[in-house]
Amino acid sequence: INAEYMGHFLSVYFFSRSHNNMTTKRRNHGRNKKGRGHVHFIRCSNCARCCPKDKSVKRFLVRNIVEQAAVRDIADASVFYTNYNLPKLYLKLCYCISCAIHGRIVRVRSRTNRKIRTPPQKLKKMAQNKSAAK
Repeated sequence: INAEYMGHFLSVYFFSRSHNNMTTKRRNHGRNKKGRGHVHFIRCSNCARCCPKDKSVKRFLVRNIVEQAAVRDIADASVFYTNYNLPKLYLKLCYCISCAIHGRIVRVRSRTNRKIRTPPQKLKKMAQNKSAAK
């Protein structure tokens, strides 16, 4: 290998490495990591796949421990606890992207709709209903 060829090869190699002109699909590269170099992994609630915590889709689930039909049966059978509020079950679910799309927790959006950062209408309506109830 002659020196002239090697010099040309190195200049082309470093030029291509320093000027990365690849297109990006999302402005945050699908993560919420900004200044951090590394983020801990979590396990997907559905398939137990390792996924970075900032990339996972997180949903907070609040529901009754006992379903509504059983609550009525317990209230009828009980003497003491007629006005007793049963405790709720609080779960933070973390999904990998594959399970979130498959389970329709998030949807695939077109290139123009990906740029819309406002929350979906469903969440807005729920927030308005809560504020109106207070």
